Amino acid sequence: MQLPTYNDILTARAVVGQVLPRTPTYHYPGFSTLIGSEVFIKHENHLPTGSFKVRGGVNFVSSLSAADRQQGVITATRGNHGLSIAYAARLYGAKAVLVVPQGNNPEKNAGMRALGAEVVEQGKDFDEARDYVAPLVAHHGYHFLHPANEPRLIAGVGTYAL
Repeated sequence: MQLPTYNDILTARAVVGQVLPRTPTYHYPGFSTLIGSEVFIKHENHLPTGSFKVRGGVNFVSSLSAADRQQGVITATRGNHGLSIAYAARLYGAKAVLVVPQGNNPEKNAGMRALGAEVVEQGKDFDEARDYVAPLVAHHGYHFLHPANEPRLIAGVGTYAL
């Protein structure tokens, strides 16, 4: 995998900034006093999925071709990554298939489904869910998204720091 550059993050900011609100940063005097330094906390929980990960999902799905969006994107997840892909897929008219372990957090599953994603429950843990992705890619031709090793995903998440 080729790591994203600072310029990739700046490019991602142009995409992410058009569809996601800026997140507020607040000063916390109590924490500042406690550790002897000024503390500011950036509230990514104000984003539509409640997590910074939606930044990566938006950047990744926005970069897919129309054919890839129609064919669908698939990934393994336990929650916030899946919510980010479901949100972005809905935003850009893509099909999203999310493979989660059996017994996964029901609220996360419901959230992903509410955003229009197909949620497939398979395997006893994340690794088994991830292993189930390959046969679905082979059978349906989905565009595979690795849940961590994807430069466009990382560049999108990197916009958090800007």
